[in-house]
Amino acid sequence: MKVTRGWNLGRRILSGAASMPARRRALCLGLALAASSLGGWWAWAQRELPRIENRFTLARIRFSTSFFSYGRRGRFGGGGQAPWSHDWPASEENFMKILAEVTRVDVNPGGHIVSFEDEDVFRYPIAYLCEVGFMQLSEKEAHNMREYLLRGGFLIVDDFRGPNELYNFVSQLKLVFPDRSLEELPRTHPIFTCFYDISNLDLEPPYSRDLRPQYLGMKDDAGRLMMVVDYNNDISDYWEWSANPFQRIEDTNEAFKYGVNYVMYALTH
Repeated sequence: MKVTRGWNLGRRILSGAASMPARRRALCLGLALAASSLGGWWAWAQRELPRIENRFTLARIRFSTSFFSYGRRGRFGGGGQAPWSHDWPASEENFMKILAEVTRVDVNPGGHIVSFEDEDVFRYPIAYLCEVGFMQLSEKEAHNMREYLLRGGFLIVDDFRGPNELYNFVSQLKLVFPDRSLEELPRTHPIFTCFYDISNLDLEPPYSRDLRPQYLGMKDDAGRLMMVVDYNNDISDYWEWSANPFQRIEDTNEAFKYGVNYVMYALTH
C-alpha cells in the first residue's frame, strides 16, 4: 500500500508535465522519481520482524524533520534513509540477539518503530533515538516525549556529532523540558558498571577517530536518569555491522556492552 502511494504520486506528477517547458518537465521528472523512491523506502523502513507483545521490545523513535535538514551532511543518503532510521533494522535485530544471550531478558527479535505523536509509545519502557541533529519536534511530540520520560520511560540517544547537531538537540529538548539541562555523566555513574564495567569509556566513534565522545544525561526530580546521550559516537553503527568485517570485532563487542548496560540500568532503576 505504501509503495503504491509513492508510485501513484509519481504518475500524477508526470501526467501534468507533458505540456510544460523543458526545465519544468525536468523538475517534474526529478520529483516523480523522488516520490516513487520514497514509497519504496518507506515500505523498507517500516519492515519489522514479528513480535510477541509480552516480550521486551526496543522502540525506535520516528520523528519530524525539516525538509531542508535532509541536505545537511548529505544525510538523506545512506541508502535513501531518513535520519531517524539510520542503522535500522539490523542494529536492533543484532542487539536483541546479544541481549538475549547474555541476560535473562525475554526479548523480541527486532525493534518496533513508534512516534511521540502516537500514544503507542507509552507501551515501550526503553526507546532508541538517533540523528537528533535533524529532529524538529511538533508540539504533540514534545508533550508526549515529556510525559514518556516523566512516567518512567528511558531514551538511548545516539548517532549524532558536532556542535551544530548538539545545538539542535539541546534546542529541541528545551521544548520538552524548559527547566532542565543535559549534564555530562561521570565515569563512576552506575550505568557504566551495572552489568559490564565500561567505565573507561574508550569506544572510538566509527566514523572519525578525531572526535571525542561524551556521554550526557538528564535526570527527573527524584534523580532518576531519564536518558543517556552518546554525543560524538554511534554505538548502533557497530551493532549493525557486527556480523561484517566492516567493523572490528573488538569494537562491536564493546558497543554491545554499552547497549546491554543501558537496557539493564533502565530496567532496574
